[in-house]
Amino acid sequence: MMRAETDQHERTLMAWPTEVRRSFFGGHLTAARRAWAGVARAIADFEPVTMVVNPGERSSAEALLAEAVNASRHEVELVELAIDDAWMRDSGPVVVRDRGVKTGDDRLAIQFGFNAWGELVQPFDNDAVVATAVAEHLGLPVTRAPFVLEGGSIAVDGAGTLVTTERCLLNPNRGPLPDGSPRSKAGLELLLARWLGATRVVWLADGLADDTDTDGHVDNVVAIPRPGLALLQGCDDHDDPDHATAVESARRLRHAGFDVVQLEVLPRTVCFDRVVEVPYVNFCLGNGFVGVPVTGHPYDEEALSLIGEHYPGRTVVPVEGAMIAYGGGGPHCITQQVPANGESTCG
Repeated sequence: MMRAETDQHERTLMAWPTEVRRSFFGGHLTAARRAWAGVARAIADFEPVTMVVNPGERSSAEALLAEAVNASRHEVELVELAIDDAWMRDSGPVVVRDRGVKTGDDRLAIQFGFNAWGELVQPFDNDAVVATAVAEHLGLPVTRAPFVLEGGSIAVDGAGTLVTTERCLLNPNRGPLPDGSPRSKAGLELLLARWLGATRVVWLADGLADDTDTDGHVDNVVAIPRPGLALLQGCDDHDDPDHATAVESARRLRHAGFDVVQLEVLPRTVCFDRVVEVPYVNFCLGNGFVGVPVTGHPYDEEALSLIGEHYPGRTVVPVEGAMIAYGGGGPHCITQQVPANGESTCG
């Protein structure tokens, strides 16, 4: 079963923005790397970080991380492995509990299929196998799932419930099911049960309207602090299509038995030459902290307080959100947790 992000972590995985994807950042690769380094610093104050670096680009990581993490309590380990991109949530290993292991370390890393969000960008052949390389570096057993699935497209409560969006998971650009049939709810629910231990799947219609890169990843709109509770990214502009989507998402979540707490404002800000959305719920989570993206919006403080209220005992750490959004995501998108060995602490 896939464990909740609130469970104890061994470490967090990240990937350093590469020259391969310089175009993602509109010529602002160094600014992107500084943003990634800032998130690494925030996390390393609470738990170890393993940063995958494309061979030949280590020196840039060493230089910017030296600026960012010199006061951190934990290590930022640099591991040189071939990568195309920096979105470890989607290409990295998903570590679950292997139900077949009765004693000892029961963790199993899954290498899901990865096709760069429906072949949005090329190349992606390194990212399609990096989960296996990372798992082997960590000494974890690894298995391959026979279908495409990105980590940002799912949210789990650690007790069997998985939340996702129809626009993403049913999109034919993610390829067919293992038997060659088109993607369907019934077919995917069987696969999610088999590979992630999902005993039920809650289908939302969509994520953010402007999220054309990932086709509506759920981590832009929903986080699950504990079973039965959903934090939902709202939108206070009634003329924005994200407002109607949030209303429908709240309806579906409540119908599924969730208590819904809504962050009422979806911040937008100018980053270089672009207006970007920076959803608060695309936060990273770890041992004793929540790393929340902020932009200087007047609602930031209220959002930080509300998130902290529902993650009691954790330090709420604001991190710079605009540059990561400029590249196409948030702190959750650029991180992937490795749960610690041992019993789940969920719920």
